[in-house]
Amino acid sequence: MKRDMSRSFGFLPINERAGKPRLTGVTEIRGPYYTPLGKRALLDILETMGTYVDMLKFAGGSFALMPESAVRELIDTCHSHEVLVSTGGFIEHVLTMGPKAVDGYLEECKRHEFDVVEVSSGFLSIPDDDLVRLVEKVRNLDMLPKPEVGIQFGAGGASSTAELEAEGVSDPSRAIRQAKRYLEAGAHLIMIESEGITEQVKSWRTDVPARFINELGLDKVMFEAADPEVFSWYVKSYGPEVNLFVDHSQIVQLECLRSGIWGTKSTWGRVVTYKGSVKSVPYEASPVRRIATHPKARGAV
Repeated sequence: MKRDMSRSFGFLPINERAGKPRLTGVTEIRGPYYTPLGKRALLDILETMGTYVDMLKFAGGSFALMPESAVRELIDTCHSHEVLVSTGGFIEHVLTMGPKAVDGYLEECKRHEFDVVEVSSGFLSIPDDDLVRLVEKVRNLDMLPKPEVGIQFGAGGASSTAELEAEGVSDPSRAIRQAKRYLEAGAHLIMIESEGITEQVKSWRTDVPARFINELGLDKVMFEAADPEVFSWYVKSYGPEVNLFVDHSQIVQLECLRSGIWGTKSTWGRVVTYKGSVKSVPYEASPVRRIATHPKARGAV
């Protein structure tokens, strides 16, 4: 049995995972928000589980309250472990201050070496064309735009279930149309807001994630899932290579599930991958390929 030298107990097989940078099975973790997170605590996470962390997100504009030196330390620590750093959805607040503030904010993100700028508007009524323009601007600044879409107006804050129910939800087709435009404009990935789907609802809208995946592709979407019951459902429903956002405290639990070594009653021993072990047939030697490429060869002796 081949031993994996990159981890302890490497002789025990686990689900195979693509290396960084990944297109699927991407995990973004929440940085400072519900609890402070400094360099020492982040190092604990990344030195033990950094292989499985792809992005770190500053939630709630937390970087705007921290000393610049502390923000730079967190960003540098992430980069040294091949982890991208996202601004989170703070631009939604900055948009209320006008175009000059937005331009200054993006330039400052660039100066701080943020990799990803989340473009969200859960609380705002803003034209889609303006958000597309923002996606393009972020891309032109050599950062990765990551728009957030959803079906719940007022999502992304600390609103109660009753407050969100009073606001109502929109048809998922509108969010899908928005997402397609953002991808065409150069978006890196589309974040799907959890409110109205699996968070602060009386019953989950499991039909909505399916529509996003069917219309956009599994590799183009990431789902907010900062609850063990929620991320377990996503992995059980769409496999271990679904892209997920969780809290930094949940990275071990999520990766145990992705790797197939632990789980609950409904996932135990059921999360598997197959990457193949048989040599692939060379392109020219494949009769199926030859028939598809050269139709006249069909039926030839």
